[in-house]
Amino acid sequence: MDTLTDLQFNEKPDTNAWSPKEIMEHLVKMEQTITKGIIDQLDNPESPSAKKKPIQLSTLRFIKVKAQRHTVPTSEYEKKEKMKALLHEARMELLSVYTSSNPNVLRSKSLRHPVFGKVPLIQWFPFVGLHEKRHLKQLEKTIEKLKGHK
Repeated sequence: MDTLTDLQFNEKPDTNAWSPKEIMEHLVKMEQTITKGIIDQLDNPESPSAKKKPIQLSTLRFIKVKAQRHTVPTSEYEKKEKMKALLHEARMELLSVYTSSNPNVLRSKSLRHPVFGKVPLIQWFPFVGLHEKRHLKQLEKTIEKLKGHK
């Protein structure tokens, strides 16, 4: 990604695909949404417990999942450095929630996922990494297309 210009970073490889900037913006929005959801459920005395889910399936790109409306990126132009900083900031907020939370409480409460249903809060932290891994594959393919290595 560092080899892309800011213009290429904002370019879509085709009309139905996301640009590298849009992929990163989606990751930022997802992490912010997950962080807020975890905080809300930690504060919710009625948050139900849930069984562990097979979140590792998140990396399989042949399983298509439509991004929820609030995690869909905008088409606004943005510089690579700003998006990197936003993603880092979102990750630090999530890490702060993790380090300041009681693991037993994280195991005893849940947050709803659109595919897996109720997922224990403790699983949302590794889920973020798996979700990012999924989109890293997408980002690599997008950069290849933008550089003409179809």
